[in-house]
Amino acid sequence: MSGQQAAAEPYTTRFETEVTAVDGRRVWLETSYFYAESGGQPADRGTIGDVEVEDVQLVDGEHVHVLSEEPTFGAERRVLCRIDWSFRMYCMRAHTASHALYGAGRNLLADLGYGGFDIGPEKVRVDLETTTEVDDGLLVELNEQVNRVVWESRSVSWEDVPVADAREREDIAFNEATEDAAFTKGRVRLVTIGEKDENGHNGVVSQNSWDVAACGGTHVRNTREIGPVTVLGRSNPGEGMTRVEFAVGPNAIDRRATEKETAFAAKSELGVGLADVTDELERRAAERKELANALRTRERELVEARLEHGEILERDGAKWLLADVGDMSAGVASDVLDDRRSEFGDVVVATGETDSVFAVVATDESTPATAVLEEITSAFGGGGGGSDRLAQGGGFDATPAEILAALE
Repeated sequence: MSGQQAAAEPYTTRFETEVTAVDGRRVWLETSYFYAESGGQPADRGTIGDVEVEDVQLVDGEHVHVLSEEPTFGAERRVLCRIDWSFRMYCMRAHTASHALYGAGRNLLADLGYGGFDIGPEKVRVDLETTTEVDDGLLVELNEQVNRVVWESRSVSWEDVPVADAREREDIAFNEATEDAAFTKGRVRLVTIGEKDENGHNGVVSQNSWDVAACGGTHVRNTREIGPVTVLGRSNPGEGMTRVEFAVGPNAIDRRATEKETAFAAKSELGVGLADVTDELERRAAERKELANALRTRERELVEARLEHGEILERDGAKWLLADVGDMSAGVASDVLDDRRSEFGDVVVATGETDSVFAVVATDESTPATAVLEEITSAFGGGGGGSDRLAQGGGFDATPAEILAALE
């Protein structure tokens, strides 16, 4: 069988074997059912003799067990080994859930490829290569399909096949770079989540299986053993890659409780039924957007009115307009001048004050806007920038009226 003995017999958590070598805290065993860290799955925890196992690594194909302290036993001694069942089972559930998630991805995502995964203490991540944009709606569908596969109690099995045969099958998730532990001497270990039988449960393996993947990890024998799964979110670690994170077991239950509390709080606050929360939120968002647009329009109208009542003067052969736009924002003033500068003059200076005093300068470029702004900052401090056509600054040690008076 390709891969580690732990992957072949994942339910074995107590065994006796001979110690073949000891080097400080490092121990080699004749036979080991400890899973060595590989392919995104952490090493097993447990004890050898009475000494805690801190880490297990594969070195030149051999299991190296790193203990918390130097053991009192030596080579040729038989020892009782115990694997931490709760942690082993957590990894078995998490790893099998990642396969269930990938199977759901086959149904929902285009051009799907496997980019790797990692089991953490609180959550699991699966990296999916896909051209499909994974939005919140797709996350909900992934979550729903994974939990249906759990509910359907599909069988999970593993077998050893020639690599050449596996390459010919399009239904296999196949990535030698991330699953090197599944490959040994021209053979590869395949893990399969079977299809539903005619009664809708206790799945069997066939060409219509839910997921088939090259994998060297430990797995449960039936999807019902995975227990609750909750998809947590997504991110984009690289171009063409989507990272999906999920929780299993108690962490999944805790997340579901948080989501339930949030949903009920939203239902209560909005005064609608749970099924109507999304529609009500969308309605309110559209209403806020409409109000924001109306406010923006009104602010533009006020800026335009104040510009029309500004002071017009001639300076250096150019028509200047100086205006105080009051408590309107610099952004709105800038938008208006960018759109309508030519209607007001060759050089337009609008000052105002919201959180601080600001000035917006728009010109026909014969007089650079940045040069006018520099004249203001030279006299009153502050700073800013822009282009020859439009510039904006703030932080001046002067009132809007004092700035305009200095430009006359």
